[in-house]
Amino acid sequence: MRANRFQDLSRFTGTARGREAWRAQLWWLFQSLLVLPTPQFLFAWRRFALVLFGAKIGKRVLIRPGVRVTYPWNVTIGDHVWIGDNATLYSVAEISIGSHSVISQDAYLCAGTHDHRDITFPFRASPIRIADECWVAARGFVGPGVELGEGAVVAAGAVVTENVPAATIVAGVPAKKIGDRAASERG
Repeated sequence: MRANRFQDLSRFTGTARGREAWRAQLWWLFQSLLVLPTPQFLFAWRRFALVLFGAKIGKRVLIRPGVRVTYPWNVTIGDHVWIGDNATLYSVAEISIGSHSVISQDAYLCAGTHDHRDITFPFRASPIRIADECWVAARGFVGPGVELGEGAVVAAGAVVTENVPAATIVAGVPAKKIGDRAASERG
């Protein structure tokens, strides 16, 4: 048998729950049976379920069916936020979403990764902070430690691994600036 050269998962010791293992297991069971399969109109039920498990959620938040949240106790959502169908909040570290922001369908907010340079493949978790009035479009990916400034836009399918300044539009893999977002003149 040859020695591992890149990663030896038998030496992995990490976890990033932030709470007891039983609480995480209870949430995953509850989410699978009573949250994920709910019909579209049950926004209040999905909000209630997340708050019951420790999320902080503002007023008039719309969480669509199929939204997956790894650890609700690491999630803070401002007022008037929309989270689209099948979005994932991989909240192994804090994920905060500012008011009037949109996380579109199938978007993935990923607050954790592994250090590929270390053979023990240690887990690394870093918070994601999304300011007010941001938009992560369909299938956008926001990686660990990323901050989106106020009014930032992540285009559909973009992979964001670095901070995005306020009012900046990024697109591509990896995401690069493609423009600036102008404030609306309509009130």
